[in-house]
Order: sequence, then structure tokens, then C-alpha cells
Amino acid sequence: KQWYQRRVAITAGEYKSYLRMSGGGAAKVTFKITLTSDPKLPFKVLSVPEGTPFTAVLKFAAEEFKVPPATSAIITNDGVGINPQQSAGNVFLKHGRELRLIPRDRVGQW
Repeated sequence: KQWYQRRVAITAGEYKSYLRMSGGGAAKVTFKITLTSDPKLPFKVLSVPEGTPFTAVLKFAAEEFKVPPATSAIITNDGVGINPQQSAGNVFLKHGRELRLIPRDRVGQW
């Protein structure tokens, strides 16, 4: 059998469209983020490219739960705080998939 390589010329716009449809080719990580301040423990599942700054993940999750992102923190299920100044991929590798969102204005209140 002979195999033929077919070369196809595409425009830059077609390539961008292909990348959007294929997910951009970037690997994604998925987090399950639980809001700890609510007794019902609601959660959101977020999938983001692994290169995404974790500050963006924190801000998006806080806005989804309608809590102020500037005064919120994300911790692990073990209670370990996560430094948001790293990529989402690094957080996923170090801490795993399940995280908790804490609105800091509720810390220490009765």
C-alpha cells in the first residue's frame, strides 16, 4: 500500500476557527469548587486550560457563587490555603481536583 500525504492550504481565519472548535489544542484541568459558607455546600465544576492563571479561576468561581472575589480564598479539603499566583495546571497537580471557596469576610464571624 502507498500512503499519500495531502497538503491543504487554509487561511488564518480558518485555522483560528479550527482551533476554537477543537478546544485550541491546550490541555484542560477540571476543578470541583465547593462553597463552604453555605450549609447546603453547593459546588461548581470548572474546566480551564492548564495555563490559566489561578487568580482568574478564583475570580470566576467567586462571581459564580455571588461572593466578593477580592475577599475570597480557595483551600483544599484538608484546609491548606492555595497561593493563587500560579497556573491552574500547577494547582491541579499539587492539590487535586476538589477545592473549597471561602469568602474571607465570614471567617471568625459567629
